[in-house]
Amino acid sequence: MAMMAENFGGLAKPTVLVVEDEAPLLTLLRYNLEKQGFRVDEAADGQEALLRVAEARPDIMLLDWMLPSLSGIEVCRQLRRRTETRDLPIIMVTARTEDQDAVRALDIGADDYIAKPFAIEHVIARIRALLRRSGRVASKGMLNYADLAMDQDAHRVTRAGRPLHLGPTEYRLLEFFLQHPGRVFAREGRPGAPDARTDQSRIAWPGAECGTKAMQEIEAR
Repeated sequence: MAMMAENFGGLAKPTVLVVEDEAPLLTLLRYNLEKQGFRVDEAADGQEALLRVAEARPDIMLLDWMLPSLSGIEVCRQLRRRTETRDLPIIMVTARTEDQDAVRALDIGADDYIAKPFAIEHVIARIRALLRRSGRVASKGMLNYADLAMDQDAHRVTRAGRPLHLGPTEYRLLEFFLQHPGRVFAREGRPGAPDARTDQSRIAWPGAECGTKAMQEIEAR
């Protein structure tokens, strides 16, 4: 399923400080993070990373291990020594894949560890999860109706325990219906405007495979 842009419920967008000396990768991360609704600050080496944090503390740091001037490990160590950054969420990113490297990063104080090459979707999922655990982003929780279950934090939908693969529009439509059970909505006019019909017995969408089919069944009534 395609990644869904995060809705932070009117709160300020979380800031991700990306510390990476490979310009193409830095550009790729910035593009995808901003597309998902995050603010992005960046640093190209360890000294600049410490300066950025001192100027404006981010909500989370994506920190490359191998950096010029000061390694990611040393940046993490220094941040953990400071009271004001002791609990700053840090995800270590590295091309080092040995188990002992991951153990070392976590022992130094990193909260998570991602090996290169990685899928952007996995990085964003880890960022979201760590932000929720740290309390910087509220957990949305689950939406349920009959045998449908939607995990709003993981952006996953299952029916009778089996995953449903939805596109972004289908996902948003199904999410809207799950948030407004027992209601019928007209497609015409203002998005989300309720139809005059509100009889729960006329709702057909819970049996639909996805949001688009749900709308088609509702309109057929």
